[in-house]
Amino acid sequence: MRVSVVGAGLGGLALAQGLRGAGIEADVFERDPGISARFQGYRLVLDPTGFQAVRDCLPTHWHPLLDEIVMHASAEQLILDPQLNEIGRLGAGQTGVVVDRQVLRHLLLTGLTVHTDAALTGYDVLADGNVQARFARRDPATADLLVGADGVTSAVRGVLSPQTTPTDTGVRFVIGRTPLADEFANLSKAYGSKITGDGVSLLLGAMRFRTPPEKAAEQLAPDVTLPDIGDYVRWAMILPRDGSLGDLTAQDAVLSRMEGWHPQLRALIEQADPNNSTLLFIRVVKPAERWAPGPVTLLGDAIHATSPTGGNGANTALRDADLLRRCLIEANDGRQDLLSAVNDYERQMFEYGTEAVRNSLEKLPSFAPEAKLS
Repeated sequence: MRVSVVGAGLGGLALAQGLRGAGIEADVFERDPGISARFQGYRLVLDPTGFQAVRDCLPTHWHPLLDEIVMHASAEQLILDPQLNEIGRLGAGQTGVVVDRQVLRHLLLTGLTVHTDAALTGYDVLADGNVQARFARRDPATADLLVGADGVTSAVRGVLSPQTTPTDTGVRFVIGRTPLADEFANLSKAYGSKITGDGVSLLLGAMRFRTPPEKAAEQLAPDVTLPDIGDYVRWAMILPRDGSLGDLTAQDAVLSRMEGWHPQLRALIEQADPNNSTLLFIRVVKPAERWAPGPVTLLGDAIHATSPTGGNGANTALRDADLLRRCLIEANDGRQDLLSAVNDYERQMFEYGTEAVRNSLEKLPSFAPEAKLS
């Protein structure tokens, strides 16, 4: 069996790793000109299901390295005012582990065949049941199955399920990263909490590595190369509906909304890496009607993009990867045919994917009251 995966995000890479481990050929096609060509996000929380899914997709000899580059996440989520006084509680935070997205992505990339600058223009289902993917700047690729793991603006979904389109919630947020210096030690109660004031919300999250990722890889898995990243604070400011930066940089736009805030909060933004902050739109994709059975399917944000306030986007994509991996292994072993295996995957994925989107939208108003949810 041969599988073409379109999209080199966490879900697509986890699937490719899982198939590779089972002896199934998997090629990854990424539209970006290079693996690190654009912003890929920072710290994220993997719940027990998401963490187990990525673990099951990876070779067992990498498990010690995976365990070393994560930290446990379990904290009471507070609501603080701009002077860091507690004014409410959001309740218990997600349990699971915290991982840096870039570090995890580099681990998942190891050993895979990834074709960059491969923007999909369409695909054709051939007479023999295979599927041929067409690209703008490279030769077509033929496989038994084509998996669209290419995000909110999925080109695969545009052909397979054109009635399934993204919805813009109207919410914008600026995200950035600041090295975790000693002077920010007393901000610890703000990590995982929401700081609210002047019509905006600021979210902070600490990323502390047990061992620096680059060093951990050298010690535990010499065949893996991980980025040289130190401890940091990930910050994100949720702007009012349809908020924009105007002519300001992302960093200055945040500071302009923090006049009179606690000096250490302002210092945190002032000391941020200006090359690692950006404005993002919150868009969601709700699974619509099932498409006709065939050798093409979707995974992750391509079919169920969630609001980040739900904390379940990466988790659901990784769950997809592990479920599809298991179904395809059954087909490869002759325990069922390919289309039945894909149908089993889609039936389950639609159910929990729809719930993931609903749950994320349910939580969005507590961070952005004016969000457009329909």
